[in-house]
Amino acid sequence: MNKYLIEVKNLKKIFDHRNGQIKVFQDVNLGIKPGELVALVGPSGSGKSSFLHLLSLLDKPSAGKVLFLGKDSKNFDENKKDQIRREKISIIFQDNNLLSDFTTVENVLMPLIIRGENYKSSFKKAKNILKQVNLSERINHFPSELSGGEQQRVAIARSIIAETDLVLADEPTGNLDFKTSRDVFSYFLKLKKLKKAVLFATHNRELANKADYKLSISNGNIKRVNA
Repeated sequence: MNKYLIEVKNLKKIFDHRNGQIKVFQDVNLGIKPGELVALVGPSGSGKSSFLHLLSLLDKPSAGKVLFLGKDSKNFDENKKDQIRREKISIIFQDNNLLSDFTTVENVLMPLIIRGENYKSSFKKAKNILKQVNLSERINHFPSELSGGEQQRVAIARSIIAETDLVLADEPTGNLDFKTSRDVFSYFLKLKKLKKAVLFATHNRELANKADYKLSISNGNIKRVNA
């Protein structure tokens, strides 16, 4: 069995720009194992979001490979990629990406409904998870009625209910206060205990130092740094 949940080999990513090519990554090699909590760090514009898009199969490398459970993603068609994101990968976007016309509980149960699971049992699961993230009093609120911290907790609850193997979070604490940032990190620790792999991009040095290790992006390279 492959020891890595997701792995990149000789990864390159180049964007075409009117002023010439922009080389974002050059010959990146790394792997992430189940149960690892990893911080992705680097200055603004270094490529953190681009790297998460590559790992989530929302973007393709210019060269090299992205392997998911040992299988080369270049052999996946769009239906297969959609299936993997439904069942194996959760993405927590910086802006939460909540559905504005749906309540808190409806946003959380959405991954299960998309999979075709029973609505009643999905609703019960969502309520239980919202209790875990201290949002029981907000289940019928819409995203516009929630604070930034509450919205982020809804997004995390949605990733927990999906029970995916990999959680990718793009600056999940970027707009949150100190206490709420710590709360968010505590949920990542719970996912780690469940043997889920969590990779989160962050500028928060304290949280990055609490990860199992850091992946530091600089000048197109990504290097492992022990936290």
